[in-house]
Amino acid sequence: MAPSLRDLQLTQVSKSSAGDDGDHEGVRLLDSYEKSGEGVEEEGTRRVQVRVTGMTCAACSNSVEGALRSVNGVLSASVALLQNRADVVFDPRLVKDEDIKNAIEDAGFEAEVIPEPSTNGVKQQGTLTGQFSIGGMTCAACVNSVEGILKGLPGVKRAVVALATSLGEVEYDPTVISKDDIVNAIEDAGFEGSLVKSSQQDKIILGVAGIFSEIDAQVLEAIICNLKGVRHFRLDRISRELEILFDPEVVTSRSLVDGIEGASNGKFKLQVANPYTRMTCKDVDEAANMFRLFISSLVLSVPVFLIRVVCPHIPLLYSLLLWRCGPFEMGDWLKWALVSVVQFVIGKRFYIAAARALRNGSTNMDVLVALGTSASYFYSVCALLYGAVTGFWSPTYFETSAMLITFVLLGKYLECVAKGKTSDAIKKLIELAPATALLLVKDKGGRYVGEREIDALLIQPGDTLKVLPGAKVPADGMVVWGSSYVNESMVTGEAIPVLKEVNSLVIGGTINLHGALHIQVTKVGSDTVLHQIINLVETAQMSKAPIQKFADFVASIFVPTVVALSLLTFLGWYAAGAFGAYPERWLPENGNHFVFALMFSISVVVIACPCALGLATPTAVMVATGVGANNGVLIKGGDALERAQKINYVIFDKTGTLTQGKATVTAVKVFTGMDRGDFLKLVASAEASSEHPLGKAIVEYARHFHFFDEPSATNATNQSKELVISEWLFDVSDFFALPGRGIQCLIDGKLILKLMTESGIDIPTDVENFVVELEESAKTGILVAYEGNLVGVLGVADPLKREAAIVIEGLVKMGVIPVMVTGDNWRTAQAVAKEVGIKDVRAEVMPAGKADVVRSFQKDGSIVAMVGDGINDSPALAASDVGMAIGAGTDIAIEAAHYVLMRNNLEDVITAIDLSRKTFTRIRLNYVFAMAYNVIAIPIAAGVFFPSLGIMLPPWVAGACMAMSSVSVVCSSLLLRRYRKPRLTAILEIVVE
Repeated sequence: MAPSLRDLQLTQVSKSSAGDDGDHEGVRLLDSYEKSGEGVEEEGTRRVQVRVTGMTCAACSNSVEGALRSVNGVLSASVALLQNRADVVFDPRLVKDEDIKNAIEDAGFEAEVIPEPSTNGVKQQGTLTGQFSIGGMTCAACVNSVEGILKGLPGVKRAVVALATSLGEVEYDPTVISKDDIVNAIEDAGFEGSLVKSSQQDKIILGVAGIFSEIDAQVLEAIICNLKGVRHFRLDRISRELEILFDPEVVTSRSLVDGIEGASNGKFKLQVANPYTRMTCKDVDEAANMFRLFISSLVLSVPVFLIRVVCPHIPLLYSLLLWRCGPFEMGDWLKWALVSVVQFVIGKRFYIAAARALRNGSTNMDVLVALGTSASYFYSVCALLYGAVTGFWSPTYFETSAMLITFVLLGKYLECVAKGKTSDAIKKLIELAPATALLLVKDKGGRYVGEREIDALLIQPGDTLKVLPGAKVPADGMVVWGSSYVNESMVTGEAIPVLKEVNSLVIGGTINLHGALHIQVTKVGSDTVLHQIINLVETAQMSKAPIQKFADFVASIFVPTVVALSLLTFLGWYAAGAFGAYPERWLPENGNHFVFALMFSISVVVIACPCALGLATPTAVMVATGVGANNGVLIKGGDALERAQKINYVIFDKTGTLTQGKATVTAVKVFTGMDRGDFLKLVASAEASSEHPLGKAIVEYARHFHFFDEPSATNATNQSKELVISEWLFDVSDFFALPGRGIQCLIDGKLILKLMTESGIDIPTDVENFVVELEESAKTGILVAYEGNLVGVLGVADPLKREAAIVIEGLVKMGVIPVMVTGDNWRTAQAVAKEVGIKDVRAEVMPAGKADVVRSFQKDGSIVAMVGDGINDSPALAASDVGMAIGAGTDIAIEAAHYVLMRNNLEDVITAIDLSRKTFTRIRLNYVFAMAYNVIAIPIAAGVFFPSLGIMLPPWVAGACMAMSSVSVVCSSLLLRRYRKPRLTAILEIVVE
């Protein structure tokens, strides 16, 4: 049997693990190995950890502890059942590792001493985040159970589990708990667990080609043992997967691969396993397995159904079935044999899942299926035995059990397929990244001597890659040679190809259209733009919308309530029959009141479906976040999605949000005898140190005035011009920015210069009139004071985005009130607001004051959205209910925002709100359907309408209804994939719902 990959020790063993005592059947399971004072070994002692396999209960762990403590030389021993691990401190002069291993094996368990990883170069700082695949979850109750277990583990800071993706995201302290421990905890809870990916960059999983015998495997292991920087490795000989734990400060993943392939003279070919690809394969395997189970169950159930329904009408076959073989007829033997295979072989998964749920103190759909099918099966068996003993033969219902399991498996298969389609957006994003890259090889002198194809997952920062025409850019980087147009629509949503020349930045996953490019890699792995987008979408799909709390609450009481209703149904019909409350003709042929009541009771159990409620929200959120990503709108979570559909106010920053952010100087007037050129040189010298868009516009205007050049198209030309400018400008010292007011600095160490819109100095009437004229035409007037005297005024205009006015009008039509907040003066702000149609304006607001403006609108309970693009907007973005960073914005703005609008287009604000509204309309429909289904179906199954309308649902029909209900909810959510964002021509037709 292949060794489990979980047997590899991945993280450094802490010398003093901290933990809590947890109870499981009366014993501690997740406790620290010893009390804190015993965590430090005394001089002359040694500590090892041993993985113990085969423990199932408290008695097992006590047995192992006793066996270890009885060994002469063992000072202390502690066993953690849930972690399948023993921690032993011993005197190495008396005891060897092998003695400890033998003691455990003599006690009847399997043992493996875990080598302590090297601590050289290892820096365990803070927490790590791991993503784990969790199999076997069927409803919200399972999710709550797994979340509770994970959150209770020592060292786990945060745990979120998503039903729709079957994934769990865990933030943990690697010095307290390892990834293996988390996987073990998931599996000990009765679910399937495996690590998908981790933020820790010290492990690589490789697929190995070239292993054909045990000798080949031994050669490979010998090669790895001789590589520097390798801490541990494990080779799975069946799957041909090689897992290596290495020291990233000693060796890189690429040098590991090169070292292994080189030492084997090319015999072994290694390929890095992509965690997303492995996860997708697992989803496909799960769907295929469910399909196989369904077909197997169908093949065995159809004969049972035919024996009951069709064969009685075919005399020859019916006579064979009536042939008595021992105490039973041949037909009864066949039905019992076929159904037993369905019930206990194919249906074993329902019993396992039900036992797992009950062991964890919860209930789920599997409990209902196991209960309903078992009742039908065991009643039929008892009816046969009773008939054999007494001669009174009651009807059997073997086909009910078989058909019920068949329909449930069909529903599970369809659900797997449908749930797989909800994650199509992630799959499409993953497919953007190319599988390989062309690495340019340099000699010692730095000259290019050739090129080689490498796995894209082995690219390192600083590599120089060649990107051919038509190829995808493998990683984020900077162009160092060549010129071409690149299609970035798949990442940013912008359809127009972008020119890339020397020093231009490129994004991994985009397509090079024409010329060849050489790029120097700046970001790889999780740091790339594409992976950050994927992470944002994943995080959104992992998060829970507040509305999900309703489903969680219902799930916690659903199954006990249904079981109670089933019992009441049985007692009610049985008592009514016993007292003669209904006629005997209602009973089935050869039936009795007990059987009649039991069929109603089983129907109630199997028709109730908690899965539909559990899937209503997460599947819709998954599809919506994927659709948003495809439209350039990244949503950070279900809570943000829920708040966005209730937005009352949208607050817009002016510069760079409503305007293009490309300010230009439109007017210059000098009010003293200073030469116009000298005036611009003075102003440009001061603004050269400013990052504000207005400052850059002034510098650009001054450069054009003095050098008569146009804004350059290439970054290389820009650099040469900036060099000329820097040599021409005055020296500046003591530069200081006054937020919202301007700047001040010293020129040549003696002159004070201020740029401002207000000052204590006297402003002549003609200057004031000129400034008023500028501001009323939506231009910003900047006054320049030099040595305490007003010397001139500049007029700077920032053109509005072409879609600004129509987007504002569209928001009003949607019932959302637009507001503009800016640090600019009142006259300019009001002129801009009038042009776009905004009535509520807040001007002359400092960056810190924008957050106060947001809070002022929130006082009455209104939901407020903030749209901004810069660092100065981040406080307001964080303070708002829904923060939207537009045009990709700055890293800080993206971090503070709840929505990231990849395109620099205001239409995406409408898209974000419209998508959230349609998503929650769909979620409400899902809930209405799921609740209505249970509210209507349970009374029908209980026979409430049987006396008046004669409606009775056989249990197998009830099972088919239950199976289809959850599939219907998922398919309803999938309809969101047809979402199309509103077009400009349609925006004005949007009305308040």
